[in-house]
Amino acid sequence: MASSTILIALFVCTLWFQSSLAARPVTNPVDDQTLTMRYHKGALLTGSISVNFIWYGKFTPSQRAILSDFVSSLSSPKSGEHTAGPAVATWWTTAEEYYKQSKKRFPKLTLGAQILDEGYSLGKSLSNADIEKLAAKGPPRNAVNIVLTSSDVAVQGFCMSRCGTHGASSRTKSGRFAYIWVGNSATQCPGQCAWPFHQPIYGPQTPPLVAPNGDVGVDGMVINLASMLAGTVTNPFGNGFFQGPKEAPLEAASACPGVYAKGAYPGYAGDLLVDRTSGASYNAIGAHGRKYLLPALLNPSTSQCSTLV
Repeated sequence: MASSTILIALFVCTLWFQSSLAARPVTNPVDDQTLTMRYHKGALLTGSISVNFIWYGKFTPSQRAILSDFVSSLSSPKSGEHTAGPAVATWWTTAEEYYKQSKKRFPKLTLGAQILDEGYSLGKSLSNADIEKLAAKGPPRNAVNIVLTSSDVAVQGFCMSRCGTHGASSRTKSGRFAYIWVGNSATQCPGQCAWPFHQPIYGPQTPPLVAPNGDVGVDGMVINLASMLAGTVTNPFGNGFFQGPKEAPLEAASACPGVYAKGAYPGYAGDLLVDRTSGASYNAIGAHGRKYLLPALLNPSTSQCSTLV
């Protein structure tokens, strides 16, 4: 399982699922000094992995670009492309620390297929089985298939217990692939799934931050997608790196709920960078100079939540 950003008295809005669902509610911040991620000797992702997007519902080109650029940013900047500030690729190196402990080669994620389903082929109310069915539209081998649902699509458990999920497909002749689902919460539950860009429905009522890409729903999706990707790479099939029970595990991102920068505490995301022109808060810079807010990841080498700022 991995989590979205949750402050004190908020429930965890994300969970790991494969054939069944499980949620681990968090009512207090996790003490990052005491966490030790255990490797359960399961298979991890290796080699070249294609990250494929299945866009379900209505997304504008600019919204698709925000999320696609994030995935492109996970790789080191291309020659001649410089990042003036903390890089998304540097944030991603914390996930690589897990592979060093497992003595396996860290996978290289590359942006793959873009599949549009703007006609709502399965309707506007989706079950968990529907999500897996949509994920199967992407290539089944050496892939992470990501289903992204638009703000007018209801998904089982969305807002009630989760903002996104990651899991694995059933074994087929084509093999087994990891997949992710993240929903746009802009109109359904921004106070739960798009914090800190929206005022929370529970807990300390601090003013919301300005979203770095000017889209509360999609910038919130970036946070949840980042959490899910970290969980997928370090625990793709439910027997990789996690702490606690398998049915409701703590993973790389869910071990650090609500932490984005140094000085974070419940209701406060931390001492973030602020764009002088837009006033937007961020902690990482990616492709084309795009700014993002990314969750802290637990560094298995230090047992502490690792942030870029």
